[in-house]
Amino acid sequence: MREPQLASRLRLAVVRLNRRLRAQRTDQNVSLTQIAALSTLHKCGALSPGKLAAKEGVQPPSMTRVIAALEDMGYVERSPHPTDGRQSIVALTGSGTAFIEATISAREAWLDRKLAELSGDERDVLARAAEIIDRMAGNE
Repeated sequence: MREPQLASRLRLAVVRLNRRLRAQRTDQNVSLTQIAALSTLHKCGALSPGKLAAKEGVQPPSMTRVIAALEDMGYVERSPHPTDGRQSIVALTGSGTAFIEATISAREAWLDRKLAELSGDERDVLARAAEIIDRMAGNE
C-alpha cells in the first residue's frame, strides 16, 4: 500500500474511533472541552490555569471560561498558588474525580465490548498497533 493511502486510512480510522469514544459520555451537559480539561487535571494533578491552558492547547482566556464553568458544576476548585500570589491552582474536587472516572469507565467499557467482538489475532494486531501509534504520537 502506498504511504499516502495508509496515512489517509489511518487518519480516518483514528478520527472515527475518537468520535465514537467521545460519544460515550455520562453527562451530555459537560462539553468535550470541559472533559478534556478534567482529564488533564486527573492525569497531571493540580495546575495553574496557564499551565492547564498550555497542556490543552488553548488560550488562557478560553481556559478561564472553562474553569469557571467547571467550578459552577462543582468539579474543580481554585486555591492560592503556593509561591506566586498572582496565580491560583486548579484541582479536581471529589465530584470532579468521580465524574471523570465515570466518563473514563464508560469509554473503556464501550471499547472493551468492541474488542470482545474481535478474534484473538485481531486483538494482538491492535495491541501492537497501539504501541506503534503511541510511539508515533511521541508518548514513549
